[in-house]
Amino acid sequence: MTAQPPLPRIAEDLACLVTTVIDEIRPRLIEAALSGERSESRNVRHAGNFLSAHDLWTHRRYQELLAEVFPSFVYASEEGDPLVIGSDPDPDLCVLVDPLDTSELAVRALFGYTHVLVYSRALARPIAAAVGDIFHHLQVYLAARDESGRDQAFLCTREGTRHALRLRRSAALHEALVTNYLMKPTERFQTLATQTRLIEEVSRPSQDGARRGRLGVDFGSIGLCHVAAGFSDAMVEFAKGFAVWDLAPGHYILSAAGGVVLDLQGHPLPLDYGFGTVDEITKAMARRDRFVAASSRSLAQEIVAAMSNA
Repeated sequence: MTAQPPLPRIAEDLACLVTTVIDEIRPRLIEAALSGERSESRNVRHAGNFLSAHDLWTHRRYQELLAEVFPSFVYASEEGDPLVIGSDPDPDLCVLVDPLDTSELAVRALFGYTHVLVYSRALARPIAAAVGDIFHHLQVYLAARDESGRDQAFLCTREGTRHALRLRRSAALHEALVTNYLMKPTERFQTLATQTRLIEEVSRPSQDGARRGRLGVDFGSIGLCHVAAGFSDAMVEFAKGFAVWDLAPGHYILSAAGGVVLDLQGHPLPLDYGFGTVDEITKAMARRDRFVAASSRSLAQEIVAAMSNA
């Protein structure tokens, strides 16, 4: 990784915006953790998911801040129906937001993330994304399309140091760190436990006899960002599937860094999320995708093969 690369302007804007949200929400979440007052609300939109007053505050705050950056856009937040903001009744840009991911852990000051993706409806693809890590020093993962049409990925630390992200290595499955969102016992963990072939392949010893493969836990888009940065090697989701606001920002950042995201049949997941009209955006937000995200196509294909033989 090369330090302090130049950022496309839209990436600078998103990094500033997400950093502002992080700086404002972090003290609220720490106070919730220390006081035990987690402000949980009944989740009408997504039954069974944790929802707090902090999710709703961050949802409203993003709407305010985005309106200062983009004159007109479709605001597609996890916490509300798609809404046209600005004077243009049919704007090109759709801004997809998960205001506070892993919020039931964030109110315990353990893990907390925030996702933003800017999608051009004319291009039928993302043009920028940012995933913010609320509690850690490695703070904002970014991707953006530059003036030449090239996608670039970056990582920004809390004090502002920037690194370009470009994957140049790939582990074999038996030496890889593969992560999964396994937090929910019956919906997620039990499903992972049935993937016996995958578990066997990750556990297979190397030529020197050492067992280097590992299974770990990760969360939403940040899991794909960790692959993009080379911190982990792959992330898999084969149970419930990820909603578009959990998958899309990390999908774009990993793709810009040179990684791959395949469906469970081994086909690449497209960056066209079907955001052509407001009705189509609403439908896309109800869809869930199962996938394998990896640092290389060869590793992704190894995982797909192991899962198909479960």
